[in-house]
Amino acid sequence: MANPKPSVPTGLPNLHLPADLQSVYANLVRIAHTPAEFVFDFARMLPGDPRPTIQARILMSPLGVKLLLAALNENLAKYEAAFGEIHVPQQQTLADFLFKPPAGPGEEKPGE
Repeated sequence: MANPKPSVPTGLPNLHLPADLQSVYANLVRIAHTPAEFVFDFARMLPGDPRPTIQARILMSPLGVKLLLAALNENLAKYEAAFGEIHVPQQQTLADFLFKPPAGPGEEKPGE
């Protein structure tokens, strides 16, 4: 009698979400890589904090990163189609955009 073939999963994996999983907010990511892997250090930078703390480190293969990039591009396009274009600041540094209040009427904006 032949052994039955193992079933091959189809579709998306059924992910398990542990009850004690902690959500992490990050507004900064440092990316490094070797020929074999990418390292993403997600951190939270707060005003007045001279040294942001890494909240999570994610390691991925180059193929995984390329697939993640494609998924992010697809999801950003869907988001912008539903909610409007996300505008990236051109004149300000990212730190100015994130941590300095907007200029009031008659005030000069940072970077101008």
